[in-house]
Amino acid sequence: MITEEHFYAIALRECSLIGDINFQKLIHAFGSAGEAWKKAKREFSKTDGVGKKTVADIGNEEYLKFAENEIKFCEKNNIQIRLRHLKELPYLLNECDDAPAILYQKGNFDDSLQKISIVGTRNMTSYGKQFIVDFFEASKNSKYISVSGLALGVDKEVHEQSIQFKIPTIAVLAHGFHTLYPSKNKKLSEKILQEGGTLVTEFNSSRKPDRENFIQRNRIIAGISPSTIVVETGFGGGSISTASFANDYNREVFALPGKITDPYSQGCNQLIFQHKAAAISTVKGLVDSVGLNHSKEKVAELFPYSKTDVQLTDSQESVYQLIKAHPQVFLDDLAQMISVPSYKILPIILELELLGKVKSFSGRQFMAI
Repeated sequence: MITEEHFYAIALRECSLIGDINFQKLIHAFGSAGEAWKKAKREFSKTDGVGKKTVADIGNEEYLKFAENEIKFCEKNNIQIRLRHLKELPYLLNECDDAPAILYQKGNFDDSLQKISIVGTRNMTSYGKQFIVDFFEASKNSKYISVSGLALGVDKEVHEQSIQFKIPTIAVLAHGFHTLYPSKNKKLSEKILQEGGTLVTEFNSSRKPDRENFIQRNRIIAGISPSTIVVETGFGGGSISTASFANDYNREVFALPGKITDPYSQGCNQLIFQHKAAAISTVKGLVDSVGLNHSKEKVAELFPYSKTDVQLTDSQESVYQLIKAHPQVFLDDLAQMISVPSYKILPIILELELLGKVKSFSGRQFMAI
Protein backbone atom coordinates (compact mmCIF):
# COMPACT_ATOMS: atom_id res chain seq x y z
CA MET A 1 0.00 0.00 0.00
CA ILE A 2 1.42 3.38 -1.05
CA THR A 3 1.24 5.99 1.72
CA GLU A 4 2.18 9.63 2.33
CA GLU A 5 5.53 8.37 3.65
CA HIS A 6 6.31 6.84 0.24
CA PHE A 7 5.44 10.18 -1.36
CA TYR A 8 7.86 12.15 0.81
CA ALA A 9 10.55 9.46 0.55
CA ILE A 10 10.58 9.75 -3.26
CA ALA A 11 10.71 13.55 -3.09
CA LEU A 12 13.51 13.48 -0.49
CA ARG A 13 15.58 10.95 -2.43
CA GLU A 14 15.25 13.10 -5.56
CA CYS A 15 17.16 15.96 -3.90
CA SER A 16 20.54 16.34 -5.58
CA LEU A 17 22.78 15.77 -2.54
CA ILE A 18 20.66 13.27 -0.65
CA GLY A 19 21.86 9.79 -1.50
CA ASP A 20 21.03 6.58 0.32
CA ILE A 21 23.36 7.23 3.28
CA ASN A 22 22.29 10.85 3.84
CA PHE A 23 18.68 9.72 3.50
CA GLN A 24 19.21 7.29 6.39
CA LYS A 25 20.85 10.00 8.49
CA LEU A 26 17.82 12.25 8.00
CA ILE A 27 15.43 9.43 8.90
CA HIS A 28 17.45 8.72 12.03
CA ALA A 29 17.31 12.40 13.03
CA PHE A 30 13.68 13.17 12.20
CA GLY A 31 11.95 9.78 12.40
CA SER A 32 10.33 9.75 8.96
CA ALA A 33 10.72 11.05 5.42
CA GLY A 34 7.71 13.29 5.95
CA GLU A 35 9.19 14.94 9.03
CA ALA A 36 12.60 15.27 7.35
CA TRP A 37 10.97 17.01 4.37
CA LYS A 38 9.18 19.47 6.64
CA LYS A 39 11.95 20.20 9.16
CA ALA A 40 15.43 19.26 7.88
CA LYS A 41 16.10 22.49 6.00
CA ARG A 42 15.60 24.56 9.16
CA GLU A 43 16.94 22.04 11.66
CA PHE A 44 19.75 20.37 9.71
CA SER A 45 22.12 20.74 12.67
CA LYS A 46 20.24 17.84 14.32
CA THR A 47 21.74 15.50 11.73
CA ASP A 48 25.36 14.39 12.11
CA GLY A 49 27.39 14.85 8.95
CA VAL A 50 24.68 16.71 7.05
CA GLY A 51 25.34 20.37 6.29
CA LYS A 52 23.29 23.27 4.96
CA LYS A 53 24.32 22.55 1.37
CA THR A 54 23.06 18.96 1.58
CA VAL A 55 19.54 19.99 2.55
CA ALA A 56 19.34 23.00 0.23
CA ASP A 57 17.01 21.23 -2.21
CA ILE A 58 14.51 20.09 0.42
CA GLY A 59 11.16 21.81 0.01
CA ASN A 60 11.41 22.17 -3.76
CA GLU A 61 7.87 21.86 -5.14
CA GLU A 62 9.22 20.25 -8.31
CA TYR A 63 10.30 17.20 -6.30
CA LEU A 64 6.84 16.87 -4.79
CA LYS A 65 5.35 17.00 -8.27
CA PHE A 66 7.87 14.41 -9.42
CA ALA A 67 6.94 12.13 -6.49
CA GLU A 68 3.24 12.48 -7.31
CA ASN A 69 3.85 11.47 -10.95
CA GLU A 70 6.12 8.61 -9.89
CA ILE A 71 3.45 7.18 -7.62
CA LYS A 72 0.88 7.41 -10.43
CA PHE A 73 3.32 5.59 -12.73
CA CYS A 74 3.87 2.85 -10.15
CA GLU A 75 0.16 2.40 -9.48
CA LYS A 76 -0.59 2.22 -13.21
CA ASN A 77 2.15 -0.37 -13.83
CA ASN A 78 1.62 -2.52 -10.72
CA ILE A 79 4.98 -1.54 -9.21
CA GLN A 80 5.50 -1.81 -5.46
CA ILE A 81 7.50 0.90 -3.66
CA ARG A 82 9.55 -0.51 -0.79
CA LEU A 83 11.24 1.71 1.81
CA ARG A 84 14.33 0.66 3.69
CA HIS A 85 13.50 2.57 6.88
CA LEU A 86 10.15 0.76 7.08
CA LYS A 87 12.02 -2.59 6.90
CA GLU A 88 10.42 -3.36 3.53
CA LEU A 89 13.64 -4.40 1.77
CA PRO A 90 14.88 -8.03 1.62
CA TYR A 91 16.33 -8.62 5.09
CA LEU A 92 19.95 -9.30 4.04
CA LEU A 93 20.02 -6.26 1.79
CA ASN A 94 18.61 -4.15 4.61
CA GLU A 95 21.75 -4.92 6.67
CA CYS A 96 24.04 -3.16 4.18
CA ASP A 97 25.07 0.37 5.19
CA ASP A 98 24.58 1.66 1.65
CA ALA A 99 21.38 -0.25 0.87
CA PRO A 100 18.93 1.67 -1.34
CA ALA A 101 16.53 3.95 0.49
CA ILE A 102 13.84 2.97 -2.03
CA LEU A 103 13.38 -0.25 -3.99
CA TYR A 104 10.86 -0.50 -6.83
CA GLN A 105 9.56 -4.02 -7.36
CA LYS A 106 7.45 -5.99 -9.83
CA GLY A 107 6.34 -9.43 -8.75
CA ASN A 108 6.82 -11.08 -5.36
CA PHE A 109 9.20 -13.55 -3.75
CA ASP A 110 9.50 -15.46 -0.49
CA ASP A 111 12.20 -13.59 1.44
CA SER A 112 12.66 -16.54 3.81
CA LEU A 113 14.13 -18.59 0.95
CA GLN A 114 17.90 -18.55 0.56
CA LYS A 115 19.20 -16.49 -2.33
CA ILE A 116 22.20 -17.24 -4.56
CA SER A 117 23.59 -14.47 -6.76
CA ILE A 118 25.18 -15.64 -10.01
CA VAL A 119 26.96 -13.16 -12.27
CA GLY A 120 29.43 -13.03 -15.12
CA THR A 121 30.43 -11.68 -18.48
CA ARG A 122 28.14 -10.77 -21.36
CA ASN A 123 30.58 -12.73 -23.56
CA MET A 124 29.82 -16.12 -22.04
CA THR A 125 31.63 -19.14 -23.50
CA SER A 126 30.38 -22.72 -23.80
CA TYR A 127 32.42 -23.50 -20.65
CA GLY A 128 30.48 -20.93 -18.63
CA LYS A 129 27.16 -22.00 -20.07
CA GLN A 130 27.75 -25.66 -19.26
CA PHE A 131 28.70 -24.78 -15.70
CA ILE A 132 25.44 -22.86 -15.21
CA VAL A 133 23.38 -25.74 -16.62
CA ASP A 134 25.24 -28.21 -14.39
CA PHE A 135 24.71 -26.01 -11.30
CA PHE A 136 20.96 -25.79 -11.80
CA GLU A 137 20.74 -29.49 -12.54
CA ALA A 138 22.62 -30.29 -9.32
CA SER A 139 20.52 -27.91 -7.20
CA LYS A 140 17.10 -28.49 -8.78
CA ASN A 141 15.69 -30.24 -5.69
CA SER A 142 16.69 -27.39 -3.36
CA LYS A 143 14.50 -24.45 -2.47
CA TYR A 144 16.24 -21.16 -3.19
CA ILE A 145 16.04 -18.02 -5.33
CA SER A 146 18.59 -17.16 -8.01
CA VAL A 147 19.62 -13.52 -8.43
CA SER A 148 21.27 -11.88 -11.44
CA GLY A 149 21.27 -8.68 -13.46
CA LEU A 150 19.25 -9.44 -16.64
CA ALA A 151 22.21 -8.58 -18.88
CA LEU A 152 23.18 -10.64 -21.92
CA GLY A 153 25.48 -13.62 -21.48
CA VAL A 154 25.75 -15.16 -18.01
CA ASP A 155 22.85 -13.20 -16.48
CA LYS A 156 20.47 -14.19 -19.25
CA GLU A 157 21.48 -17.84 -18.93
CA VAL A 158 20.95 -17.77 -15.16
CA HIS A 159 17.41 -16.44 -15.51
CA GLU A 160 16.58 -18.85 -18.33
CA GLN A 161 17.88 -21.89 -16.47
CA SER A 162 15.99 -20.78 -13.37
CA ILE A 163 12.77 -20.77 -15.39
CA GLN A 164 13.69 -24.11 -16.98
CA PHE A 165 14.26 -25.75 -13.58
CA LYS A 166 11.39 -23.89 -11.88
CA ILE A 167 13.69 -22.02 -9.50
CA PRO A 168 12.35 -18.54 -8.58
CA THR A 169 14.57 -15.78 -9.92
CA ILE A 170 15.14 -12.09 -9.17
CA ALA A 171 16.43 -9.76 -11.90
CA VAL A 172 18.05 -6.55 -10.64
CA LEU A 173 17.79 -3.71 -13.16
CA ALA A 174 20.11 -0.74 -13.71
CA HIS A 175 17.33 1.66 -14.75
CA GLY A 176 13.72 2.56 -14.07
CA PHE A 177 10.70 0.50 -15.07
CA HIS A 178 9.85 2.84 -17.94
CA THR A 179 12.24 0.87 -20.17
CA LEU A 180 14.04 -2.47 -20.42
CA TYR A 181 17.72 -2.76 -21.19
CA PRO A 182 18.93 -4.60 -23.13
CA SER A 183 15.81 -4.64 -25.29
CA LYS A 184 16.69 -8.17 -26.43
CA ASN A 185 15.77 -9.37 -22.93
CA LYS A 186 12.31 -7.76 -22.84
CA LYS A 187 10.55 -11.07 -23.54
CA LEU A 188 12.70 -12.75 -20.90
CA SER A 189 11.70 -10.11 -18.34
CA GLU A 190 8.04 -10.79 -19.12
CA LYS A 191 8.64 -14.54 -18.83
CA ILE A 192 10.31 -14.06 -15.43
CA LEU A 193 7.17 -12.33 -14.13
CA GLN A 194 4.85 -14.89 -15.73
CA GLU A 195 6.74 -17.71 -14.01
CA GLY A 196 6.49 -16.10 -10.57
CA GLY A 197 9.84 -14.30 -10.59
CA THR A 198 10.63 -10.73 -9.64
CA LEU A 199 12.14 -7.58 -11.16
CA VAL A 200 13.64 -4.98 -8.80
CA THR A 201 15.43 -1.66 -9.20
CA GLU A 202 16.45 1.26 -7.02
CA PHE A 203 16.02 3.65 -9.95
CA ASN A 204 12.85 5.62 -10.53
CA SER A 205 11.16 5.95 -13.91
CA SER A 206 13.27 8.95 -14.93
CA ARG A 207 16.53 7.02 -14.75
CA LYS A 208 18.03 5.65 -17.96
CA PRO A 209 20.50 2.73 -18.11
CA ASP A 210 23.53 4.98 -17.72
CA ARG A 211 26.94 3.35 -17.38
CA GLU A 212 27.42 4.26 -13.71
CA ASN A 213 24.08 2.67 -12.79
CA PHE A 214 25.39 -0.82 -13.50
CA ILE A 215 28.08 -0.64 -10.81
CA GLN A 216 25.51 0.76 -8.40
CA ARG A 217 23.12 -2.05 -9.34
CA ASN A 218 25.79 -4.65 -8.56
CA ARG A 219 25.81 -3.82 -4.86
CA ILE A 220 22.16 -4.93 -4.66
CA ILE A 221 22.99 -8.23 -6.36
CA ALA A 222 25.81 -8.76 -3.84
CA GLY A 223 23.90 -7.52 -0.80
CA ILE A 224 20.68 -9.47 -1.29
CA SER A 225 22.38 -12.92 -1.06
CA PRO A 226 24.68 -14.69 1.38
CA SER A 227 26.68 -16.10 -1.56
CA THR A 228 27.80 -14.75 -4.94
CA ILE A 229 29.07 -16.99 -7.74
CA VAL A 230 31.22 -15.43 -10.48
CA VAL A 231 31.06 -17.64 -13.57
CA GLU A 232 33.27 -15.91 -16.13
CA THR A 233 34.70 -12.39 -16.25
CA GLY A 234 37.68 -10.58 -17.69
CA PHE A 235 40.05 -8.24 -15.88
CA GLY A 236 38.06 -5.26 -14.64
CA GLY A 237 34.71 -6.75 -15.69
CA GLY A 238 31.52 -5.60 -13.97
CA SER A 239 31.35 -8.87 -12.04
CA ILE A 240 34.57 -7.92 -10.26
CA SER A 241 32.68 -5.03 -8.66
CA THR A 242 29.90 -7.40 -7.57
CA ALA A 243 32.51 -9.65 -5.93
CA SER A 244 34.08 -6.61 -4.22
CA PHE A 245 30.72 -5.53 -2.81
CA ALA A 246 30.07 -9.09 -1.59
CA ASN A 247 33.45 -9.10 0.17
CA ASP A 248 32.66 -5.73 1.78
CA TYR A 249 29.35 -7.10 3.03
CA ASN A 250 31.04 -10.18 4.53
CA ARG A 251 29.36 -12.50 2.02
CA GLU A 252 30.83 -15.66 0.50
CA VAL A 253 32.24 -15.36 -3.03
CA PHE A 254 32.97 -18.29 -5.35
CA ALA A 255 34.68 -18.08 -8.74
CA LEU A 256 34.90 -20.57 -11.59
CA PRO A 257 38.60 -20.96 -12.48
CA GLY A 258 39.75 -21.39 -16.07
CA LYS A 259 42.81 -21.40 -18.31
CA ILE A 260 45.10 -18.41 -17.89
CA THR A 261 44.93 -17.94 -21.66
CA ASP A 262 41.13 -17.59 -21.66
CA PRO A 263 40.31 -13.85 -21.42
CA TYR A 264 36.99 -14.42 -19.66
CA SER A 265 38.54 -16.65 -17.01
CA GLN A 266 41.27 -14.18 -16.10
CA GLY A 267 39.05 -12.10 -13.81
CA CYS A 268 37.91 -15.22 -11.93
CA ASN A 269 41.49 -16.46 -11.62
CA GLN A 270 42.53 -13.07 -10.27
CA LEU A 271 39.76 -13.12 -7.62
CA ILE A 272 40.94 -16.57 -6.50
CA PHE A 273 44.64 -15.58 -6.52
CA GLN A 274 43.89 -12.48 -4.41
CA HIS A 275 41.84 -14.56 -1.95
CA LYS A 276 38.71 -12.57 -2.81
CA ALA A 277 36.87 -15.72 -3.91
CA ALA A 278 36.98 -19.45 -3.22
CA ALA A 279 37.82 -21.59 -6.23
CA ILE A 280 35.05 -23.83 -7.52
CA SER A 281 36.46 -27.33 -7.96
CA THR A 282 33.25 -29.32 -8.49
CA VAL A 283 29.60 -28.39 -8.95
CA LYS A 284 28.59 -30.75 -6.13
CA GLY A 285 31.14 -29.15 -3.83
CA LEU A 286 29.75 -25.71 -4.67
CA VAL A 287 26.16 -26.80 -4.02
CA ASP A 288 27.28 -28.11 -0.62
CA SER A 289 29.28 -24.95 0.16
CA VAL A 290 26.38 -22.55 -0.48
CA GLY A 291 24.11 -24.62 1.75
CA LEU A 292 21.83 -26.18 -0.87
CA ASN A 293 22.68 -29.78 -0.03
CA HIS A 294 20.18 -30.44 2.76
CA SER A 295 16.62 -31.20 1.79
CA LYS A 296 14.25 -31.83 4.71
CA GLU A 297 14.69 -35.58 4.19
CA LYS A 298 18.47 -35.30 4.34
CA VAL A 299 18.31 -33.17 7.46
CA ALA A 300 16.20 -35.85 9.09
CA GLU A 301 18.82 -38.46 8.19
CA LEU A 302 21.64 -36.32 9.58
CA PHE A 303 19.75 -35.41 12.76
CA PRO A 304 17.57 -38.38 13.76
CA TYR A 305 16.38 -36.73 16.98
CA SER A 306 12.84 -35.51 17.43
CA LYS A 307 12.85 -31.82 18.34
CA THR A 308 10.59 -32.56 21.28
CA ASP A 309 13.08 -35.13 22.60
CA VAL A 310 15.87 -32.59 23.00
CA GLN A 311 16.27 -30.77 26.30
CA LEU A 312 18.33 -27.62 25.78
CA THR A 313 20.50 -25.92 28.37
CA ASP A 314 19.72 -22.30 29.23
CA SER A 315 22.55 -20.99 27.02
CA GLN A 316 21.50 -23.24 24.13
CA GLU A 317 17.88 -22.18 24.47
CA SER A 318 18.67 -18.45 24.45
CA VAL A 319 20.89 -18.74 21.36
CA TYR A 320 18.38 -21.00 19.63
CA GLN A 321 15.48 -18.59 20.22
CA LEU A 322 17.50 -15.69 18.78
CA ILE A 323 18.40 -17.69 15.67
CA LYS A 324 14.77 -18.73 15.32
CA ALA A 325 13.66 -15.09 15.48
CA HIS A 326 16.28 -13.97 12.91
CA PRO A 327 16.48 -16.48 10.00
CA GLN A 328 19.94 -16.78 8.43
CA VAL A 329 21.44 -14.45 11.04
CA PHE A 330 25.18 -13.75 10.83
CA LEU A 331 27.39 -14.89 13.70
CA ASP A 332 28.72 -11.35 14.25
CA ASP A 333 25.18 -9.95 14.42
CA LEU A 334 24.19 -12.66 16.89
CA ALA A 335 27.19 -11.78 19.07
CA GLN A 336 26.17 -8.13 19.02
CA MET A 337 22.57 -8.93 20.00
CA ILE A 338 23.58 -10.72 23.20
CA SER A 339 26.88 -8.87 23.87
CA VAL A 340 28.91 -12.07 23.89
CA PRO A 341 32.05 -12.62 21.76
CA SER A 342 31.44 -14.72 18.67
CA TYR A 343 34.09 -17.27 19.67
CA LYS A 344 32.02 -18.06 22.78
CA ILE A 345 28.76 -18.41 20.84
CA LEU A 346 30.13 -20.66 18.08
CA PRO A 347 30.54 -23.79 20.27
CA ILE A 348 26.92 -23.43 21.42
CA ILE A 349 25.75 -23.16 17.81
CA LEU A 350 27.75 -26.27 16.89
CA GLU A 351 26.00 -28.13 19.73
CA LEU A 352 22.64 -26.97 18.36
CA GLU A 353 23.64 -28.21 14.90
CA LEU A 354 24.46 -31.65 16.29
CA LEU A 355 21.10 -31.68 18.07
CA GLY A 356 19.32 -30.94 14.81
CA LYS A 357 18.04 -27.55 15.94
CA VAL A 358 20.13 -25.30 13.72
CA LYS A 359 21.40 -25.36 10.14
CA SER A 360 24.49 -23.44 9.02
CA PHE A 361 25.00 -21.58 5.75
CA SER A 362 28.04 -20.13 4.04
CA GLY A 363 29.29 -16.85 5.49
CA ARG A 364 28.71 -18.01 9.09
CA GLN A 365 24.95 -17.70 8.93
CA PHE A 366 22.50 -19.84 10.84
CA MET A 367 18.82 -20.76 10.72
CA ALA A 368 16.57 -22.74 13.05
CA ILE A 369 15.15 -25.98 11.55
